[in-house]
Amino acid sequence: MIAVIDEETRRKLRETSMGEMVEALDMQEADRTCMGMPFNERVRMMVDHAHEAKRASSVRRLTQRARLRFPDAELGEMIYDGRGIDGVLIREALTCQFMDRAANVVIEGCAGTGKSYLACCMAKACRMRRSARYIRLPDLLMERDELAATERSDAKILRKYARYNLLVIDEWLTEDVDDVAIRFLLELVERRYMDHSTVLCTQYSPADWHGWLGGGVQADAMIDWLVHGALRIDLGDVNVRKLLAGKK
Repeated sequence: MIAVIDEETRRKLRETSMGEMVEALDMQEADRTCMGMPFNERVRMMVDHAHEAKRASSVRRLTQRARLRFPDAELGEMIYDGRGIDGVLIREALTCQFMDRAANVVIEGCAGTGKSYLACCMAKACRMRRSARYIRLPDLLMERDELAATERSDAKILRKYARYNLLVIDEWLTEDVDDVAIRFLLELVERRYMDHSTVLCTQYSPADWHGWLGGGVQADAMIDWLVHGALRIDLGDVNVRKLLAGKK
């Protein structure tokens, strides 16, 4: 005799946030061969289905919240030929082991070399049950300025961006930053230091950051927190957009 789960039991499963188990039950009842399996085997299949559905839902939610510039970025589409870039280092970064020690990543390269794309690949790889967020530095500072107009301090926005397991800041120091912005960035970097990882996409070597960050001990501290122990990935000067346009 084949046991069928009644609607009341299905309702209770849904109310306890176990709708994926109901989906698995429906799939099994539609496949008569499954209904003839031993009870423990059916339960195992249901749990496997529910676990994978929950994981996929979590990944989708985290990806949406990350607001990636390239949400469909995949490492397989990276172009290596003739660029002299370190593919081994890139693949190492995409294992996200650097996050286990709260280390940072600095992606350097000229305009069009794929810095933003690689950072989005990295954020996708690291999204498994970990929160990530992508933002351009100009947008971050604009958000800070807009909030400052209604708030008495930067506490709210600092709490927001300090909590992400992985924060990607694109277009790092591509524009001048004033003293107020430098103090804000210093506080943000300090809050994330030793707790969470930050990925910086920049056209400039860290050796050039000191002047952009106002010089002095604050600049020294910020650069040390960001660069010490960080993975450094240099994407060179080959403009990938022009390279791809030339192949069409």
